[in-house]
Amino acid sequence: MSPSRSAGGRAAPLRLGVLFSGAGSNLKAILEACERGAIDAEVRVAITNRPRAAGCAFSRDRGIPTLVIPRNAFPGREAQQAAFRQACVDHGVELVIQAGFDQILDSAFVAEFRDRMINLHPSLLPAFGGGMHAVRDALDWGAKVTGVTVHIANDDLDAGPIVLQEAVAIEEEDTEETLLARIHEVEHRLLPAAIQLFAEGRVRVAGRRAHILPPK
Repeated sequence: MSPSRSAGGRAAPLRLGVLFSGAGSNLKAILEACERGAIDAEVRVAITNRPRAAGCAFSRDRGIPTLVIPRNAFPGREAQQAAFRQACVDHGVELVIQAGFDQILDSAFVAEFRDRMINLHPSLLPAFGGGMHAVRDALDWGAKVTGVTVHIANDDLDAGPIVLQEAVAIEEEDTEETLLARIHEVEHRLLPAAIQLFAEGRVRVAGRRAHILPPK
């Protein structure tokens, strides 16, 4: 996937749609990376399924369209999912970011943004995938290492081609809160780095693998 081009041939910023459900710390990290020029991208729309999601403040304060699309506002899941999809289409989104989003997107959404949607997961996939408590699960299992994964989101939950990963050691005294804090630090670096790879057109998906091409 390559960034769009402006009339003069210069690469335009990659247009992002960010889906989130809670505090929005990764949305904030993306917005700040855009503002300081660390990534060649711009957030065109921020979407949450939770009316009280604290992360809404980060995008609203910057004048970015911020949409609340809760499940109970629609007659069924399919209608809500169609609203997610249409919002991204209407705002010209080129890359969808699931940044702490707690709903599974349906096949129609995946098809619309095939190989153009990434998910952030707080473990070294395939370990501790498929749930919302990966940090707790790693501690309960007695794992010595966990980490962060950015992967292509597809119809298989937490099983799409891996774009980037980084390990985080689990210390003997760690609680869920202390471990999560260190994982967040990695997330806030790794997710913008993955977005930049897409902005540079350096991600190529082939079967189970996401190949990272060298810089041009």
